[in-house]
Amino acid sequence: MLTQKIGIDLGTANTVVFVPGRGFIINEPTIVALSKPENSVLAVGSEAKEMIGRTPDEIVAYRPLKDGVIADYYITKALLTYFIGKATKWWSPLKPEVVISVPAGVTQTERRAVVNAAKEAGARNAFIVREPVLAALGAGIPINARSGHMIINIGGGTAEVAVIALGNIVSWTSVRVAGNKFDRAVSDYVKKKYGLAIGEQTAENVKIEVGSALVTKNKAEYQIRGRDLQTGLPRDIIITSNNIAEALTPLLLEIAESVKNVFNVTPPELVADIMEKGVILSGGSAQLNHLPEFFERYLGVPAYVAEDPLFCVAKGTGLILDHLDTYKRTLLNKR
Repeated sequence: MLTQKIGIDLGTANTVVFVPGRGFIINEPTIVALSKPENSVLAVGSEAKEMIGRTPDEIVAYRPLKDGVIADYYITKALLTYFIGKATKWWSPLKPEVVISVPAGVTQTERRAVVNAAKEAGARNAFIVREPVLAALGAGIPINARSGHMIINIGGGTAEVAVIALGNIVSWTSVRVAGNKFDRAVSDYVKKKYGLAIGEQTAENVKIEVGSALVTKNKAEYQIRGRDLQTGLPRDIIITSNNIAEALTPLLLEIAESVKNVFNVTPPELVADIMEKGVILSGGSAQLNHLPEFFERYLGVPAYVAEDPLFCVAKGTGLILDHLDTYKRTLLNKR
């Protein structure tokens, strides 16, 4: 029987949806806008993000996932209902089979919550796969090989570091330092250094446009506008990529330390494999300029950004969907 299949990279910051034969059909913020009095969903995704900082008090924009796991079940169900509905062919009476990414350290309770939310949102079956495995698959890493490979997946809520060999995670760690904290660090830096308050979206735009992991000679510049904390009036400033590097260094060092901790608990043979092949960076935050050089300097190991790092996890769900029957017997049953 023909069954619709959908892969969902359910990220803290963004959700990417993959459908076999159609590719990446959705890439929207993981945000739901609620009306407080009625507790009803007003908008989801891009439309909800546009409301941040622009809405009256009775409309609140929520991120239903915190650090990659469900923080609010009702809102997550609304989010999945929106994405599954948008990805499903309206004329089909069949409920889809869905593969959803979860953090490496997901508990059984959290796993069940994701499965139940997906089924209530319209899925016939929901299969849960740990994010580093999906990221590795999407980055083209041969996860079933005997040799070890390291993936550093830096998303919106968490940075996950994992060593994968023989189709499973050998050692891993997760730190709650990623894109969202990068944005807050930029906002705090501008506030402290320039006495200027900027919004969440402005901080994110600065990071995307001139973000850098290292201080460089050829610095990029970007003009931003915020509220002067002394006068309360609007003011423009020019911020540089070196300013962003200064703001992000403590957070990047925290991620690098977590990578060292994974090396410390990884079998020496696999460490030797990684030293030879290097580490692969994936996730939206892996697009930060000069990030591979930062890790190379700190770890002494070559680092490379995967092709289309933002879509690696979603691409991994696509590979699972292509061989769903095989993976049902192996990877999808691993806890």
